[in-house]
Amino acid sequence: MSDASPLSSLSLLDLQRRTSEKWRHYPEAVLPLWVAEMDVPLAEPIERALVDAARIGDLGYAIAGRYIEALTAFAARHWGWTDLDPSRTRPVANVMSGVAAAIAAMTEPGDSVVVNCPVYPPFYSYTENSGRVVDEAPLGTDGRLDLATLEAAFERARARSTRPAYLLCNPHNPTGTLHRRDELTSVLELAAQYGLRVISDEIHAPLVLRGEFTPLLRLAGAERAVAVLSASKAFNLAGAPAALLVTGTNSADVIESLNHRVVPGPSHLGVIAQSAALNSADDWLDSLLGDLRVRQDLLENLLETHLAGAHYQPGDATYLAWLDVRALGLPFSGEEARGQMASVSGPAAFFLEHARVAVSDGAAFGTGGNGHVRLNFATTEAILREAIERLGQSVVETAR
Repeated sequence: MSDASPLSSLSLLDLQRRTSEKWRHYPEAVLPLWVAEMDVPLAEPIERALVDAARIGDLGYAIAGRYIEALTAFAARHWGWTDLDPSRTRPVANVMSGVAAAIAAMTEPGDSVVVNCPVYPPFYSYTENSGRVVDEAPLGTDGRLDLATLEAAFERARARSTRPAYLLCNPHNPTGTLHRRDELTSVLELAAQYGLRVISDEIHAPLVLRGEFTPLLRLAGAERAVAVLSASKAFNLAGAPAALLVTGTNSADVIESLNHRVVPGPSHLGVIAQSAALNSADDWLDSLLGDLRVRQDLLENLLETHLAGAHYQPGDATYLAWLDVRALGLPFSGEEARGQMASVSGPAAFFLEHARVAVSDGAAFGTGGNGHVRLNFATTEAILREAIERLGQSVVETAR
């Protein structure tokens, strides 16, 4: 399979043969642009590594040394992060299990965890299920970190908590915002001022369309922070999970705490697949990023033509589009959907019923999400065109 254009390699019929959640959650007539799976083939080095493992029956327990080495080398090549110390890492099953482990290690039950809403719904569910309290600090109207709002949230969290924390999404899901170095530096200064530990979810780090990703732990002030990284989003490997929790230079207490907890590790196939991706699939990733830029431009043009009432500010990272559809007059959803990734209500329910297109409803992403939907544009040109045309037609027909 050629790496020339990953997002142009598969047809709708090819994709409908898949049995993953994206392609089986809804009936076949629905175009699924909701969950964060890409419509791409595996990069050849990943396919070869998995086939070779299956051929020799290499399906035992995982040993993560090669994965740590691969991610360390990838971070040095792509982000100039040359001092990622393997002794300050811990392999975990996936990014959110790493986030959950960090929350458990760095906070106490009842403590506040600050998040920037709208944000990835499991930030709510994982935090609340651990007995902690979510404290929202909404993004600014420009979709960027609002430092005044964040400081107010830090002050509240400090006042009500023994060991509060801040859970950062870097880059941000669902808006695709790429946080700048100066913003992250200011965040670390505020966190130090108010005594919050920082946890950075960096699963989308390789998916930068414009600009440069800044690993939080490379910055001064991140000594007591942790980050969780993975190849799963960039190389479409949710079904072969693995992730790495990395601690700052003054966060040995986190590793020590994890040593006394049951923290699930990665699968052996996840280690094999993601190591191959990080070591040998740079060309494939470069092609993918080129495709995503083309798809993002196409989406913007299609929305202007077929769904002009929707507001879209293209992000600089990820393959996710955050659409404000409040001007379309569609039903909104309520707070009961917050944190529920698979919930379908409000505008998403309307589009599912009337357009046969599945998108994620904004209410699940917390305050600021009502009247919005998240759309995954990592698909073929034909599917994206058909989906946006259907969305527009559903609004026109309902208005008649």
